[in-house]
Order: sequence, then C-alpha cells, then structure tokens
Amino acid sequence: MAPLSSLLTAAALATATTAGVTSAFSTGSSSSIASRPTTKLYENFGFDFAEDQVENTPQIILGEANYKKWVNSVDPNNMLNRQYPVLSRVRELGLLEKTAELGVLSKLEKQGLTLQKAEELLPLLEELGLLSLVANNQQLLINGVAPLAIEGAPLLLPLVAGALDIGPAAFYLGAAGAAGLDAYLFASGAEVPFLGLSAGAVAGLLLIPLSVVLAVVGGAIGNLKN
Repeated sequence: MAPLSSLLTAAALATATTAGVTSAFSTGSSSSIASRPTTKLYENFGFDFAEDQVENTPQIILGEANYKKWVNSVDPNNMLNRQYPVLSRVRELGLLEKTAELGVLSKLEKQGLTLQKAEELLPLLEELGLLSLVANNQQLLINGVAPLAIEGAPLLLPLVAGALDIGPAAFYLGAAGAAGLDAYLFASGAEVPFLGLSAGAVAGLLLIPLSVVLAVVGGAIGNLKN
C-alpha cells in the first residue's frame, strides 16, 4: 500500500502544480492582452467628445467599403465609378489641331526630343518607377490630373509653344516667377477672403509644384541635346 499511496500523493502534487502554473499563465496572458494597445480604427478617431458613428450612421453605409457597395447598388453610374472622358474632351476642345497649328511637336524636335530620343528615355523612366507609378494609379490620374491638364490646355498650349521657341531659360524663368510670387504672398501677409488663411500657403499648393515641374522640364529640355 505504501507505494500506491506515494503514487497518489505524487499525482496530486503534479495536478496541483499544473493547475497553478496554468492559472498563473492564464492570468499573465490575460493581463498582457488587456494591457496591449488596441489597433482598432474608428471613424470618430477615438475621441470621446466625437459622435459615435455606429449610433448615427446606418449599418448599410458604415465604412468606406459598405458605402461604395451601397452607392453602386443605387446608381451604377455614380461618381465613384465615373471616369473623366479623356478622348472625347480632347476631341471637343480640338487640342490635336491646336497642337499642330502651334507647331509644338516640331519645336520639341528642334529642342532634341525626337522619336529616337523618346525611345531611349523609356527604359530610364521604367528604372525610376514612373511608368509603374502611372500604371498603378490610372484612376487617380484620369480623374484627378487629366481634367486639370486637358481643360487648361487651350490656355497653356500657346505658352508652352512660346517657351519652346526660347528654350530651357523660359522654363527656368517661369519656375522662378512662380516661386517668387508665392514668396511675395507670404511676405505680404495677405489672407484669402472669408477663409482667414494665408494667401501664400493656399497659393503655394499650386505655385510650388508648378515651379518644381517647370524647373524639371527646363532641365530635361536642356539635357536632350547632350
């Protein structure tokens, strides 16, 4: 009987030890999980004073994915699916005819941008990731950038043609002018009416990227003949 009682005692001790370890592990895991910061996102940004979107928003349109699905079910031809008509607007505005009348292509050739040079630039553009960037953001470019470029083309084409007659210096001058105008607006302390925002900050959203683009184009045209 002594060996049997010893075995039972050892089994009881092992069971108690296992239960204690399991309890301690569970308690430690629960406390670590409870103390771990949550990564769940809320449309009210987690602020206590903000409205609860769950209470004020129907579940069918709660969240971007649900909202898009609901809009598509209501009107398949909605703004989320609509695409800017690039080709039809180019035809309606007569941009190809104006480009030919202004001799933009021939002026580009005089500056060194021939078809052979354009073919040589394609591998470089791919190495820089620009072609992949365009391919992965077609919807954004078509609905965001194309309308600005195409609708403003009737006014921009004569300026571009004149700048190509002069050469890179015209683009550098335009870049300096855009940056200088933004600096003047900052220095003058002018504000946008009814908004109370700095005119330099608001105009800089357009002028600074414009100055960068003009400087890059000027540098690219200057290097075409090299």
